[in-house]
Amino acid sequence: MLHKTHSAPTGQPEPSIRITRLSSITGDALRLLEEYYEAASVVQRDTPETLQQIVNDPASGIWLAWLDEKPVGCVVLKSLASIPFAAECKRLYVQPSARGHRIADQMLDAQEDFARIQGLHWIYLDSYDDLQVAISLYRKRGYTACDRYNDNPQATIFLRKNIAPDS
Repeated sequence: MLHKTHSAPTGQPEPSIRITRLSSITGDALRLLEEYYEAASVVQRDTPETLQQIVNDPASGIWLAWLDEKPVGCVVLKSLASIPFAAECKRLYVQPSARGHRIADQMLDAQEDFARIQGLHWIYLDSYDDLQVAISLYRKRGYTACDRYNDNPQATIFLRKNIAPDS
């Protein structure tokens, strides 16, 4: 999902990047998630009602990334009731035109910081073999292979990261 970071040309200001956790589902969020579903050929898609439930859950959330005040990315953190002290990272997406600014990393940082504050110890995620750029990003960030933890029919790769603060 990330490409090589590009520096702003000499004399050009660095782009402004802002990551926000949503308090309600917005048209921007729905549009970005729909772009993600199409780009990743997602079969099991969230409804606006399901997404609002995620936003309403104090241990979950949806983050949007803004590049120069334009919404360009999203990521979802969903409670994982089947595993104690865990949540699931889903729907990480950055529009192709906005890649190269470490936006995915910044959204994952915001998500992990939030999860730690919530007292979570693990973030799980699933992916599939075609998403090698995303899988490489996750591994670089400390995600390691784990057993299947869900019934997602498209998933072929299962990863998790220990985010518990050091004792």
